[in-house]
Amino acid sequence: MGVKDLQDLKKIAMLRSQIESKTVEDIMDTEYPSIGPDEKLNDALLLMKDTGYQDIPVVDDGEYIGTICYGSILKKKSIALDSRVRNLINTPPVITKDMGLTKVAEIMILNNLRQVPVVNSNKKKIIGCIGRMQMIDLVIGIKAFKDVKVFEIMNTPVESVKDNQLLDDALEIMRELDIRTVPVTDNGNRIIGIVGMKEVIDNNWKSTSKTVGDISGKSKKVSTTIESVCMSAVKSVKWNDDIEMAVELMSDNGISTVPVTEDDKLVGIITQYDIIELISACRERQYLFIQLSGLDDEDKALAPSIYDTIKDEVEKINKMVLPESLSINVARYNEKGDKNKYSVTGRLIASGRAFSAKQVDWDLVKTVDDLMKKIVDMVIDDKDSTTTLRRRKR
Repeated sequence: MGVKDLQDLKKIAMLRSQIESKTVEDIMDTEYPSIGPDEKLNDALLLMKDTGYQDIPVVDDGEYIGTICYGSILKKKSIALDSRVRNLINTPPVITKDMGLTKVAEIMILNNLRQVPVVNSNKKKIIGCIGRMQMIDLVIGIKAFKDVKVFEIMNTPVESVKDNQLLDDALEIMRELDIRTVPVTDNGNRIIGIVGMKEVIDNNWKSTSKTVGDISGKSKKVSTTIESVCMSAVKSVKWNDDIEMAVELMSDNGISTVPVTEDDKLVGIITQYDIIELISACRERQYLFIQLSGLDDEDKALAPSIYDTIKDEVEKINKMVLPESLSINVARYNEKGDKNKYSVTGRLIASGRAFSAKQVDWDLVKTVDDLMKKIVDMVIDDKDSTTTLRRRKR
């Protein structure tokens, strides 16, 4: 059974049953970090650095009031490190112990959460946390998932940097694509390392740092070479390995991103997010699952026009293949005055294939429209092609 079989409702029901034979209480972590609303942002960042948590629960006099999120902090380049946590609190969805794990996966994907609190029935006390690592461990031991191959859900093509480039070059890719890690390759496109936001912050955190921009490389150019800071002991998988192998590498080494190779050359990336997206796809639903993330308050007024654009193109896709899930993420960069430049990435899972694309422009609705047209063209090309990875595998 591969990803293509997820359109078989009986097989989906079987997978869902196996996933949900485990409960929230079975997998949640009962030891987790938390922080008070009157503590400083610098304390929160240090706690994230020490624990690996990127979504820290904020607790006031024993009561859960929200989270402080690493990703949200990084976008606020001018905010002072001595700011109070209470000024940065997010209120993402929480989960309860009676919730099914496919629903938990959907919440994590829809809100791009790395950890999510488990609360009691009145939602005032935290009783645990579930992170992406606990979720992906569900895949291990389920035979049907073992038959899914890495190439079926990996992200490709992949943006990478060379070891003689500057850290600022990697940062630009992270900002544009709204990602946290970038592969490092040699001139032959062989994987030789990986660099992430952790390395950026570790190499910029100084006693004189005053703002988030000082430590995340947003206040000044980061002239450090990638070679001097990247992780060189990279764990990778081959394109035709099963996803259980990728999950075991992530779990055993405490990593979230694994490069994918073919003939020793970089051909893709597989992440914890991709695995959780697959788990979410097993949830019982009667509709195409569409995730639109990254919209700021000022852009939310455009959501109806964006959904109309998506609907028009999905109707074309529906005539060729069975669409199962569509995720679209909006990121901004290169701001000029009050005008944003948008980088929009999209990922469609349809009839057993994953189609990923990116589009950049100044008009958000046009950018999404062009992105969707690009995905439609990819579906058409895949239908007509006789040289896809799936056919080659046969």
